[in-house]
Amino acid sequence: MRPRTPIVGIPCDHRMVGKHPFHMVGEKYIAAVRDGAQAVPLLIPVLDPAIAPEELVAACDGFLFTGSPSNVAPKHYGGTVPRDGVMQDERRDDTTLPLLKAAIAAGKPTLCVCRGFQELNVAFGGTLYQHIQEIAGRMDHREDTDAALEAQYAPVHAIQIDPGCLLADIVGAGSFQVNSLHSQGIDRLAASLHADAVAPDGQIEAVSMPDAKGFLLGVQWHPEWRWSEDELSVAILEAFGEALKESGR
Repeated sequence: MRPRTPIVGIPCDHRMVGKHPFHMVGEKYIAAVRDGAQAVPLLIPVLDPAIAPEELVAACDGFLFTGSPSNVAPKHYGGTVPRDGVMQDERRDDTTLPLLKAAIAAGKPTLCVCRGFQELNVAFGGTLYQHIQEIAGRMDHREDTDAALEAQYAPVHAIQIDPGCLLADIVGAGSFQVNSLHSQGIDRLAASLHADAVAPDGQIEAVSMPDAKGFLLGVQWHPEWRWSEDELSVAILEAFGEALKESGR
């Protein structure tokens, strides 16, 4: 009998479109799961109250926690009140933070990107910078929002991958070029996470969890963007897909 294609749950953003609430995920993430990881993408609504994490873990073979224009609410890590105009999405926080812990405890393969990378750190007790560009010694990691998408998502800085970590197992240790579209980032790393890669300014760009039961990788950049055109992105999504297949055997 043909093996079942793995199902990857993708928590949505909660947005108002006109006067109506919508639950949405960028198509680039959905396509990367289907075509890059060879899995079935399943969008998870961020309801109030949230769907119980154990129900989602039972329904999905793995999870992708995506990027978003919104930030993790600083109340979850003891941060200062966010500035006016900084988008929050507490509906998403209420779903993703408990779900991350439940999924990882169950050994479900999990990939975290940008906001999802930050959620991972917060879920396990880490903290975030809300405005990296204002931290002494840090670069400006934001994109030029007036530029074309191709320019916004173009590789703009190097990362250095640490030997002997999960990301090095996937692509090898050394220097790689990545895109950068964020103002929020890791301040204090959660104790259970390992910094797999850093930017030239020391900002953490990738993490794993040495004691995790299953595949767990978080990256600050966006491997989902035109993933098939980038060797690093292809390797990450293929590794995620292989972990999904292995976990279902």
